[in-house]
Amino acid sequence: MKTLQIKPLTREAFAPFGDVIETDGAQHFPINEGTTERYHDLANLNMREGGRAIVSIFRGQPRSYPMEIRALERHPLGSQAFIPMQRRPYLVVVAESQLISREPGTVHAFIARGDQGVNYAAGTWHHPLLAMGEVSDFVVIDRKGEGHNCDEFMLAEPLLLPAG
Repeated sequence: MKTLQIKPLTREAFAPFGDVIETDGAQHFPINEGTTERYHDLANLNMREGGRAIVSIFRGQPRSYPMEIRALERHPLGSQAFIPMQRRPYLVVVAESQLISREPGTVHAFIARGDQGVNYAAGTWHHPLLAMGEVSDFVVIDRKGEGHNCDEFMLAEPLLLPAG
């Protein structure tokens, strides 16, 4: 079984899959008479074909690592953003898109700091939420609307995801 290498989550490394939501290096400016710093336009939210953005909280149970990655999912009609609420690190597993086969390509694993969120671009193959250590809450911004918006894919051979 192939073991995934876990890399630090950076804007550059994650760019093919969506956006890293963080304040480091973000455009920002003071608002509210200087009492608040606004970090502006951190993710490209995309709600296609008549959908609308909704805000939810996902409560992720901690996973046991190492674990086998057996399946991936994607949301073709909208982006999906995850923003941790407790500032705990978590793991992110994504796969490159293959235009011809429409199946996941090479799989990548990242460790996100507790002050980083991710926004999966519409159609990006990813593993469901991978909390570490403790139950963790995430603000999730995704699409609600008509149409099929969740594809699942079973990998031919599982991949081993080590502890982060």
